[in-house]
Amino acid sequence: MQTNNHQIVDYSSILEKKYGKEGTAERAKFDEEAYAFYTSQILLDARKEAKMTQSELAKRINVTKSYISRIEKGVITPSVATFYRIINALGMRIEVVKPNL
Repeated sequence: MQTNNHQIVDYSSILEKKYGKEGTAERAKFDEEAYAFYTSQILLDARKEAKMTQSELAKRINVTKSYISRIEKGVITPSVATFYRIINALGMRIEVVKPNL
C-alpha cells in the first residue's frame, strides 16, 4: 500500500490485492456490493434530509418498512422501478446525461 502522510494514493492497487483484478468474478462481486452500499447511503441520507421515517417512505411507495430498512442497510438492491419510486417519493430526480467525449 502506498501512502503519503497516512493518505492512500493508489486505491486501484489496494483493491486489486484484496479483491482481484478488474474483470474477475471476485472484483465484480466487490464492485456490485460497493455500488449497493453507496446507493443505500444516498437513499438513507435523502430520506433523513426529507425528515421522513422508513414507515412513511414505505407507505408512499407501497412496500414494507422492512423492505426500506434492507435497502438502506445495503442488504438488497431495489429494482430500477422501485429506485425511481423512492427517488420520486423523496422529492428528488435523476438526470441521465451523455458524457462529453
